Amino acid sequence: MLSGTFTPSNEALTLTRAPHIARTSTPVLARFSSSTGIPLLPDNDPNGNPRGLAIRFALAEHVHTDIIGHSTDGFPTRTGQEFLEFLKALAAAGQSPQILQTFMATHPEALAYAQTPKPTPSSFARERYFGVTAMRFTNSTGVARFGRYRITPEAGVDHLSDAAAAGQSANFLFDELSNRVAKAPIAFQVSVQVAQDSDVVDDATVHWPEDRPVVPFGRLQFTELVANNEQEQKHIIFDPIPRVDGIEPSADPLLELRAAIYLMSGRRRRQASMSQTAASAR
Repeated sequence: MLSGTFTPSNEALTLTRAPHIARTSTPVLARFSSSTGIPLLPDNDPNGNPRGLAIRFALAEHVHTDIIGHSTDGFPTRTGQEFLEFLKALAAAGQSPQILQTFMATHPEALAYAQTPKPTPSSFARERYFGVTAMRFTNSTGVARFGRYRITPEAGVDHLSDAAAAGQSANFLFDELSNRVAKAPIAFQVSVQVAQDSDVVDDATVHWPEDRPVVPFGRLQFTELVANNEQEQKHIIFDPIPRVDGIEPSADPLLELRAAIYLMSGRRRRQASMSQTAASAR
């Protein structure tokens, strides 16, 4: 986890009246992660892709809003039930490959997601991240538009070949990030791809055409590692629902489910952390 600041762009005011857009700057926290949720998964394992980036904007004491993104643009299923079926098919693939084949044949959006290249980045700071679901942005005049976040590294996107990634150490991404931020700030540009009225805004599997306007939202600059990093990773619970005036969730069915699962996961992490602390104190 890293800490830093968010500076909004002037253009963001045309999009939303959210408090972190009206301020000069806002403190932020970021958590970089690998896919699967398996803590000991090596960084050089391709199953760690896509990589994740979650950002918390500290608006006041115990008041915040979050952005959660990952490095593949899109999602394999529209609903939580379909995603559960997808995970079960993946888990059974070793023993019963036909189950996964049948699922892919009947869910072309999942097949398209599976076939999308997911290369390993040379650094968390050199990867691009995408918001999975659309949000409804409302400005000070009441004009509302739907959009999806895009987070682009100022250092440029850089990926490793499969061979180069395999030759890296098991913790290379996290080690590199710690070394990088110790030398200089890490910066990202945040933007929002804005949908047209005819675009589907409640389905994470649907991509909008690239000719849709992209509005600059602001700049993230991370300057240091968070103190007590491992403990803070276990304590923080990011929320995919913005819960802030000026940015509302769309009707995407994944949002409420993701929020509930993240909360459940976070509570388990906290409980495990408390148990470990108590055990070490004995």
